[in-house]
Amino acid sequence: MVNDILKQMPGLSQPQRKFLATLFVTILVLRGRVNFRNLSRYCDYSERTIARQFRAPFDWPDFHQHVLMTALDPRAELVSAHDASFLPKSGKQTFGLGHFFNGCASRAERGLEISTLAVVDVTRRCAFTLAVAQTPPGEEATKTAQEETRVDFYKQQLHAHRHRLPPSIKYHCVDGYYAKKKYIDEVVGLDLHAITKLRSDADCLFLYTGPHPKRRGARRKYDGKVNFQDLSRFEDLGPREDEPHLHLYTAVVWHKTLKRRLRLVVLLNRKDPAKPRFIVLGSTDPIMKPPRSKLRGITRKGIVCETPRFLTLFPLQGNLEASSEESPD
Repeated sequence: MVNDILKQMPGLSQPQRKFLATLFVTILVLRGRVNFRNLSRYCDYSERTIARQFRAPFDWPDFHQHVLMTALDPRAELVSAHDASFLPKSGKQTFGLGHFFNGCASRAERGLEISTLAVVDVTRRCAFTLAVAQTPPGEEATKTAQEETRVDFYKQQLHAHRHRLPPSIKYHCVDGYYAKKKYIDEVVGLDLHAITKLRSDADCLFLYTGPHPKRRGARRKYDGKVNFQDLSRFEDLGPREDEPHLHLYTAVVWHKTLKRRLRLVVLLNRKDPAKPRFIVLGSTDPIMKPPRSKLRGITRKGIVCETPRFLTLFPLQGNLEASSEESPD
């Protein structure tokens, strides 16, 4: 499959196609670090030749797009995802060194960060990388450059590769860090609906749906502040069949920070009745309806649902886990 895809890409010479096909196989079989010297021990190319080939330009997003077109089933249910990964790195000369959040340590550490845009095949429950970019550190930038934040970089990456996403994708999944107005506006502007995790104290208002009195002035829009400690005004979608302590609630509300209507889903864990816990998820598609009895479970990695009509595997970050035990699924 790799050789066929490389032949379809214009601008590649025969030596570069041959090198890339060998490189992909060598990376899978070698032991130890992936560097020029170690690669030369497991293939017929010398260390100098490998270094020279790595300097040659190659359109990785275009290659990944061809892989997606070949590997994905046209009938598969797909969503896109965007997330960043931290890479620890010491020293002072490496380009891009800065302080980035390390999820494993739950704190910011010095190192590198890569931002990845991926396509998730919900049917087969696997993901395919579409584009990867190194996040700029922004610590020693000028005042003009500092006006652009890392969120601006993330949304520029999404904008640059939106056309590479399969046409069937409608939902874009991100974690709570991306729940910022400028990023969510960019997602919606690209004809996608964002699905994200919200704060447990998210500033939301119920929408007024009652009759409007005949009087002067604007019509009433809101009907009180959302209190996540009192879910009586939410629609109860019921508990999970084999785990009745997990309850799902939903409502369409107005998010004051994002300045838009959201479909909220609150997952309440009553395993410990004296101390119930919950997480809040939101979608920019207000007509989306989470399916009843489709919730498969909660793991330490995220929420697992059987269909992408609301969520598939949604990563949990922050100060709360909905369950302390992983689902057998």
